[in-house]
Amino acid sequence: MKSIILFFISLAIISFSACDKDYRAEDEALIQQYIKDNNLTAIAAQDGLYYTIDVIGTGAQPAGVYSTVTAHYTGKFLDNTVFQSSFGGNPFTSELSGLILGWQYGFPYFNAGGTGKLLIPSHLAYGTAGRGNIPPNTPLVFEIELISVQN
Repeated sequence: MKSIILFFISLAIISFSACDKDYRAEDEALIQQYIKDNNLTAIAAQDGLYYTIDVIGTGAQPAGVYSTVTAHYTGKFLDNTVFQSSFGGNPFTSELSGLILGWQYGFPYFNAGGTGKLLIPSHLAYGTAGRGNIPPNTPLVFEIELISVQN
């Protein structure tokens, strides 16, 4: 009886582990291929995030997650299909603490007036759940223009 219980406990652990697959290695390979295919000079940051800076900017940098940023952005999949953009409309304003981890980690690399890209692995974006038209386990690219910062 004890061996049957241990078998079912082991089976449950294996099943749970299979459902909770870590996509970090796959995301890293996909992001590296994107960097190569798009001839980018990207800088590795924390936890699988990469960024590029096209224009440095001269204004303030976000000091942390309680900073409020105003920015324009275009969100893309790694095949460069745009899923959302604020360009051509109103810029986006939010405290960083309410945004995906990829933005929380990435925006502090930029000064107001700066532009560049954030290449975000899925675990720093919408993870295994996805969101709206963003499928689960999807790395994302955001082209950003940081307009202003309130620290």
